Amino acid sequence: MSTPNPASGLVDPALAERVLERALAHGGDFAELYAESRHGFAISLDDRRVERPTGGRERGACVRVVHGDSTYYGHVDGLAEEDLLRVAESASQALHDEARAPARLEAARPAEGHPIEIRPEEVEVERKAAVLRACDEHARGLAPEVTQARIGYVEGRRRVEVFGSDGRAAADDRTRVRLSAQVVARRNGRVETGGDTRGRHEGWELIAAEPEAVAEKAARRALTLLDAVDAPTGRLPVVVGNGFGGVLLHEAVGHGLEADAVQKRASIYAGRRGDQLAGEFVTAYDDGRRPNEWGSDGIDDEGTPTQRTTVIEEGRLTSYLYDLVTARRDGAQPTGNGRRESFRHLPVPRMTNTYFAPGEATPEELIGEIERGLYAVSFGGGQVEPATGDFVFGVSEGYLIENGKVTAPVRGATLVGNGIDALGAIDGIAADLDIASGYCGKAGQSVPAGVGQPHVRIRELTVGGTA
Repeated sequence: MSTPNPASGLVDPALAERVLERALAHGGDFAELYAESRHGFAISLDDRRVERPTGGRERGACVRVVHGDSTYYGHVDGLAEEDLLRVAESASQALHDEARAPARLEAARPAEGHPIEIRPEEVEVERKAAVLRACDEHARGLAPEVTQARIGYVEGRRRVEVFGSDGRAAADDRTRVRLSAQVVARRNGRVETGGDTRGRHEGWELIAAEPEAVAEKAARRALTLLDAVDAPTGRLPVVVGNGFGGVLLHEAVGHGLEADAVQKRASIYAGRRGDQLAGEFVTAYDDGRRPNEWGSDGIDDEGTPTQRTTVIEEGRLTSYLYDLVTARRDGAQPTGNGRRESFRHLPVPRMTNTYFAPGEATPEELIGEIERGLYAVSFGGGQVEPATGDFVFGVSEGYLIENGKVTAPVRGATLVGNGIDALGAIDGIAADLDIASGYCGKAGQSVPAGVGQPHVRIRELTVGGTA
């Protein structure tokens, strides 16, 4: 097992100083140079055919100048000195104050990395294609109703360096791999689809360990839905599954805790810090340092070390999620949540891995106390309005709960509610924490985000169904 090499050598510290000096030539509260080198690879199989692999490499940088509540920035492909100085000059032109001198910079200090056993870029393409074929064959072999499978694999390595006029100089080396499966099952004119993914901040070792399990879970979901009944309607107790069930927390609560929404009064959680929003047994974290998780990094995209931030402690709202700009505005410490899709984007407050802390119950205990309810294993699409906390989620895999037992699968179920109301209605948490891999969209950007929780029981939610 090895630790990723530090992301050194992208930009010389002396050059970074000159760039920041140029950026502050006409004033500004602080300036920042963000440099990045990345490469990626993807391959997929659809209808038993391996599609042409795709890959690419790019290098580039962004310079931003912050002055009060305003931010000025520009980005450039490549890391040539003349280009970096030119984009710094461009970012400075909007200001007309006295020049400010940046702090002296040292070499970018590498963040603590995540262990990588097998570098994915060193694995042969043929071996990756063989995994896709094995997944396809396994899914089709489960039942004659399985008629189609699409299997995808993606890997990426992203090396970053961040230099700030306040003396910040940090680097990170990030490797992620992800395997996904989407399976179609047909019977008597009925068509259903099931999916599953496996992704981590890890190397090829994640994929090499029983990859067929991803295809099997996707296929079994599709097959189960062939026997689904119409979903019930009304106010019902709901048990939300672990792992990808954490999408409910991510969307209904997490986005409302990002400090930019709070400061714009566009979040229902604005002004609620310290309030008791849930039972004392409910604690939730955003943890960007959790080892090898999909949403983890050593630093955020502003050079701030990532950390575990307790957002709900014993039911009380305890913290918001800050980047540098929003933290300065509130007189708070940044929480390592300044994230960006690439050097072409500005950082904004974003979640990393957000999850409820484990409780002491078992899933069977949570389900066993329900006479009639819904077991929502995972979610599809949904909508959330952070300003009000209102949400609507489609349930992609769900089951009836009858007399304390999980019975028939259901189709067409939706959950309708409010984030604060849902928090207050949590009356049980299991011990089986699991974190799944997803992508989070915000401000026109998409970043990897871990979503997770143990099984969680909500006393009552509005279930919209087809029955």
